Amino acid sequence: MHEMSICESILNVLKDQAREQNFDSVKRVCLEIGPLSGVEIEALRFGFDVVMRDSIADGATLDIIETEAAAFCFACGKPVIITARYEPCPKCGSHQLQVTGGEELRIKELEVN
Repeated sequence: MHEMSICESILNVLKDQAREQNFDSVKRVCLEIGPLSGVEIEALRFGFDVVMRDSIADGATLDIIETEAAAFCFACGKPVIITARYEPCPKCGSHQLQVTGGEELRIKELEVN
């Protein structure tokens, strides 16, 4: 379950930011996660609570914004919304798509003390 290592990386970012920005605790973490990121959101929620225990983010709320996956279709020349990698263009059926969004996993916002 790589979500635990993702949570450990998030905690490392929180610790680094606490040192740089001089805060003592984290009350809320807001993540932006795309459907093509390979992250299992429920596993991430579970891992978050486990990894944050006894840290500067112990008891912090985890908010997740799920983004859409987007691509550009070379055949019809249009930007499109997709639901999975390697699916055909929903407008013309072509498979000549370049993914332009939906792979993100980033910390969007922190609420700190």
